[in-house]
Amino acid sequence: MAEGMLAMSAVERERLVLITEASVGRLSQGLVAERLGIGVRQVKRLVRAYREHGDVGLVSRQRGRGSNHQLAAGIGDRVRDLLCGKYRDFGPTLAAENLAEREGIVISRETIRQLQVELGVWKPKARRHKKVFQLRERRPRFGELIQIDGSPHDWFEGRGPRCTLIVFIDDATGRLTALQFAPAETTHAYLAALKTHVLAHGCPLAFYSDRHGIFRVNAKDAVSGDGKTEFGRVAARLTIEAIHALTPQAKGRVERANQTLQDRLVREMRLEGIASIAQAQAFVPAFMARWNAKFAVAPRDGADAHRAWTGGPEGLGEALARREERTLSKALTFSVGGRLYCVRTKGPGTALRGVKVTLYHFMDGQMQARYKNRTLALTRVGSLPIPSPAEDEKTIDARIDAIVLAAKAAPATSSLGCG
Repeated sequence: MAEGMLAMSAVERERLVLITEASVGRLSQGLVAERLGIGVRQVKRLVRAYREHGDVGLVSRQRGRGSNHQLAAGIGDRVRDLLCGKYRDFGPTLAAENLAEREGIVISRETIRQLQVELGVWKPKARRHKKVFQLRERRPRFGELIQIDGSPHDWFEGRGPRCTLIVFIDDATGRLTALQFAPAETTHAYLAALKTHVLAHGCPLAFYSDRHGIFRVNAKDAVSGDGKTEFGRVAARLTIEAIHALTPQAKGRVERANQTLQDRLVREMRLEGIASIAQAQAFVPAFMARWNAKFAVAPRDGADAHRAWTGGPEGLGEALARREERTLSKALTFSVGGRLYCVRTKGPGTALRGVKVTLYHFMDGQMQARYKNRTLALTRVGSLPIPSPAEDEKTIDARIDAIVLAAKAAPATSSLGCG
């Protein structure tokens, strides 16, 4: 008896006293079950084990044995090596997914987390007291509201230049609808993502963005123009409402997606050895499919709110084209972007002197001049000096990177000033 008592834990000793009382009938099995917090059937089994084996019958048979879920020695060592090397800065969830997909080792996320803590390669983030924002309920239908944002980041971790990822995510489902890598966050980059979205899904009802100058005219004293940016004009042509958030928290879905992409996408591109925008863009479709399979949810209303686009790629290219007006001189010339063009005509062309033509700047770099639905033939006849473009906080990194690359490529020359 003393030997059995010494081998028992405090819980088991307490259980022994109550089971002993139940086995001799001094306590009912229902009362013992209530005190121990177990079922009556379990009490019956314990009483039977006590009568057959005495104190030993109440000692757990798992004591001294290894866990049924412990890793085999070889597998455990391999996992530890991978967590310290190839997947060193991966979070537990992402590491578990890649171990299963790439290494064929299926381990739970919690086991990975415990191993990372043991190896000292992962620490939970300190929790901060954050301001509480009331959550807005998701929109009911896919395509009612698309949140859009740009995420400048070192996406290639030094293997390539810093760049920006344009993110389109549906509010109702959390589904990524377009990812577009670009050197900087520009109107052209957003239009490229918009083109991808429309060709794949149609036109959404509304876009939800921040108040950057790409989306909204912020000048308080603006008295000329139509009050829209180039992106705003394209959205209007496609009958897409533009909504601007007052705070970053208001468009939290795309903000949180940016954080997760900077974690997951960066590491997956590292494993694939991706080091350029072209390679990253080719990788995007497969990544989006996996993301949407894992994170997207079903909308409350199964109806799709997108309006189908029937104009085809050519019609969409025209809708996305930037437009501006120019007045032809007496010589039928006009200037744009530091270049001088002349309209070619079969006759004298006097009817075109002083008329206003509309220039269409297409996303592929081509330009057309149109007058009364007629495309005019053009000849470039010269160039004009143009000032250096102004940069903002969203394009300055790309500009500096280009300057640095040019400086590295230039041959070393001596000068009186800078060497």
